[in-house]
Parts: sequence; structure tokens; C-alpha cells
Amino acid sequence: MVPERQGRWSVRARSLRCSTTGHETSGGGISTETVGQETTPVPSAAVDVYWIPLGAGDHVVRLCGRAYEAMVAALRHRPRMSLYHTALQVTLPGGRFVIESAPIRDNRGQERGVVAEGPVGTGWAGRFRMLRYEIRRWRGGSLPDADQAVGGPIRATEDVVCARRVLELVPSVPTPVWGRDELRTGDMWNSNSLVSWLLVRAGADVAPLRPPDGGRAPGWDAGLVVAQRQMRG
Repeated sequence: MVPERQGRWSVRARSLRCSTTGHETSGGGISTETVGQETTPVPSAAVDVYWIPLGAGDHVVRLCGRAYEAMVAALRHRPRMSLYHTALQVTLPGGRFVIESAPIRDNRGQERGVVAEGPVGTGWAGRFRMLRYEIRRWRGGSLPDADQAVGGPIRATEDVVCARRVLELVPSVPTPVWGRDELRTGDMWNSNSLVSWLLVRAGADVAPLRPPDGGRAPGWDAGLVVAQRQMRG
């Protein structure tokens, strides 16, 4: 079963010095824009987290999610909660990237920046495209249902080193069976695991990141636990 804890594990971001005035630094610090007589700092890097209601734009996924949450809530004798799917958007001087894990919709994954795939439900399911998931590092890509993200994009960091590290790590994310706990974390592995794993391994502070009030993100803790294990090893 999926544990109820959220954000139990965290890693503090590395402390880096950046220039806060003048033009962009060679390390990708903070540039400035002049508006009238005022100078407004503009971050040259950003990593944003989106908390998107599970099944937004997909009736079947929404119904399945509600049925799953109803079952878990009944077993644990607690009220039902809203479920969330997370995704990342990374902005750097060289471009903007969308990072997300989702079902494979066609064989044109290269156009979406797909860097890895994995099976859904059971290992044998990986033989069929409709039962596989893909991991995207999509330059200039779109994030479906981003406009439905609760609270809008949540800024995780403006550290350019951390942002670049997130991008570098995407191809090396674990790809166990989606929806199962093959890695023995006490939580299932899914799209939320991808996001939390990347943030921790890149050195971002995940402690302030929480699902919206009344909600939870199954799989989030799995990514945290696996990332911590790897960093300790």
C-alpha cells in the first residue's frame, strides 16, 4: 500500500554564489532588465514543479484514480484525498525543457525528447507499447493540462547548476514497473517518483514541496527514498 507520509526525506541545495547585478554571469547567474527607471532581476535559470490533478483532461484516468483513492481511504479509515501528478519545467539560457513521465502515445518519441521507457503494471507488459511509459526531456515542449495545475508553477530553485543537473540526470532515472514497489520503498513508482528523484539527486531542497491542501501524490516518497539510497551509496 502507498504510505501517507509526504516530504519525510529532503536534501538541502548546494550553496552557490551568483551575481545579482549587471548582465548574465558566465555561470548563468541573474541578469537584469530595465523597466523605466527600475532594474528588475531576471533569473537565468528556473526549475518549476506543477501539481496537476490526476486525470485532468482524461476521464478514464480520473475515474480510475478516484476508485483507487476510495479503496485506500476505506482501508485506512480516513477521508478521501485528491490525487496529483507532477511534472517539471526547466528554464536555462539555452532553452526551456518539459520533463514528464506519461503513457507512450505513438512511435514518434524522438520528437518529444523521450530518453527512457519502462513497463506499466507488470514486467511482461513491456512487450506492448500501450502498456509502457516514457520519460520525456522535451526541449520547447508542451505540458498537457498545465493550466489546471493547482497554484500554478511552483518554483523549486533558480540555481543554474541545479537546473542543469536536473537535465543531465533525466536519462539515468530508474525505470522499474509503473505502479509497483519493485524497489522496496514502501511506495509505488510512477511519474511523481521521477520528479522527486530528479530534484533530490540534483541537489534541490524538496522539503518545502507539498501537494496542495487536501491532496497527496502517490509515488513521491519512492523517488525520495531511492535518491537518498543512491547518494549514500
